[in-house]
Amino acid sequence: MSLIRRLAVAGLAATLLAGPLSTPADAAATLPAGPLSTPADVAAARTSAREKHRVDAVRTPKLKWYKCYVYAECATATVPLDYDRPGGAKTEIALVRLRATDRKHRVGSLFVNPGGPGGSATQFALLSPLFLSDKLLARFDIVGMDPRGVGFSDNVTCFDSPRQQANALKGMTPRFPYGKKEEKAYVASAVRLGRACSTTGRPLTGAMSTAEVARDMDVMRRAVGDKRLNYLGFSYGSVLGSYYANMFPDRFRTIAIDGVINPRAWAGTKQTRNIVQDVRLDSAGGAYRAFAELMNRCAQAGPEKCEFAGGNTLTRFHNITEHLKRNPIVVPVPVLGITVRITYADFIGEVLDALYSPSAGEDVAALAADLQLLQSGATGAGVTAAQTRFADRMRRGFPYDNSLDAYASVMCTDGRHPANASSWPAAAAAADKKAPYFGRAWTWASVPCARDTWTVRDEDAYTGPFNTRTRNPVLVVGSFWDPATNYRDAVQTARKLPNSRLLSSNNWGHTAYGTSACATGAMDTYLLTKRLPAKGTVCTAPQPFTGANLIPGIELSTASVNALVAQGRPAPGAAKQLPPIAGRR
Repeated sequence: MSLIRRLAVAGLAATLLAGPLSTPADAAATLPAGPLSTPADVAAARTSAREKHRVDAVRTPKLKWYKCYVYAECATATVPLDYDRPGGAKTEIALVRLRATDRKHRVGSLFVNPGGPGGSATQFALLSPLFLSDKLLARFDIVGMDPRGVGFSDNVTCFDSPRQQANALKGMTPRFPYGKKEEKAYVASAVRLGRACSTTGRPLTGAMSTAEVARDMDVMRRAVGDKRLNYLGFSYGSVLGSYYANMFPDRFRTIAIDGVINPRAWAGTKQTRNIVQDVRLDSAGGAYRAFAELMNRCAQAGPEKCEFAGGNTLTRFHNITEHLKRNPIVVPVPVLGITVRITYADFIGEVLDALYSPSAGEDVAALAADLQLLQSGATGAGVTAAQTRFADRMRRGFPYDNSLDAYASVMCTDGRHPANASSWPAAAAAADKKAPYFGRAWTWASVPCARDTWTVRDEDAYTGPFNTRTRNPVLVVGSFWDPATNYRDAVQTARKLPNSRLLSSNNWGHTAYGTSACATGAMDTYLLTKRLPAKGTVCTAPQPFTGANLIPGIELSTASVNALVAQGRPAPGAAKQLPPIAGRR
């Protein structure tokens, strides 16, 4: 697994303010009281004069679409690096469009974003026929706009060469550091990254806040000919949706956000700036809550349905991971003539990956069972099979590109962070006590953002308010067992945003779209008609260890985007897969 993937999984999105972990029943009890939509007699806010001046001073780009990727159209546009200086330096952004198949009943364009930060929206749009409903594909042009610095847009680059990059970041090779030696090396590399992005990465790193992308999206809304924006954002893409709704409250028709990050906790405040971002968000708490529930359900299901069942599953998991801390496993890969070393951080990272999927129960149980078997000293075909599975997991990945630079550039420029990178080890250890196994993984993601090393700033970053009364309602979607964007963040975001509606789902994994007909149908209906689901709606999805058939995800570790696109646009009625959300394997 690549360095970028490790960091992306360790920090893509995050959620949940500090507080006790809740069960779905507890979480449901925290649903906002009272109406969530705008009363008729309360006027909605308008785009501020300052934001109007910024974006409306930019001429509407003339997009020169050309055919690309078998069934799509591509275009590029230049936008101001700084919207306060529309005639100054520019940066280029890339767009992909899939035209609506029912032109007669076309609603408009639907901008999509897979999260990250650093996920490619153009590639996400290219793959949309595999996961979006035929209804949406028929009536919307699907548009992916790579955020500035990301994907096929002008790339942010923090190092002069790949060699310099590799040397600087070698301390960040583990999924997360464990032990003082690894922590020291990790902090040193993170400091090098922060300083490189604050110098070599300029000026783009100082202009990559989510607010700048929201401004770009408003200009592109005009460029595609839409009076108001339609938007579907997942994971970190929910931050972009929240920012746009609050910055341009009268310029969108629909905004649906799934796998929601509390934007206030993401950005931080003057009062919380010395708290590590994930301590504010507590995605680690969401991951541990989901994990602990799975272990309990595994014990209840028994060995016939859960291969790690038997005795106290939480205690047994604790024992095998404690053993792994002291004794990493070396797994042979005969076909390649190499060995793969599996550390505690590797294993916990794989468990966190597994929690992103609707098949989290079976996948986590299989991981734990495999590790237990390898530690047993047994031999035979079963052990060989377990070794092969672990080796395959460890060898997944891709060459380093600018994804880490992009990820850090958005996160560090958007939010307020503690002053010194040396404070992260203690914060990570404290987080791991609160959310065992996952506290360290999430906390370490933001260490390049320490204020004394990440010194480049975006003076036009948006820091709130996040409670603007919008002209049209926002649909906020949260999953009870999401390990990356804690359900409580969806509750808090809906409560904060006056004209919004919360849709809840009991699915497992990261985000809800595609996991049930209920969640997918409610989101589709809203985007097509602006009709919201009934207040208090909770969608039901397949549950672990029940033998239920699960919708597969798009597997980008074994097939490239180009290879999938080369197969052509699926015919209407073809089976759908789960959207390839940034971070989901």
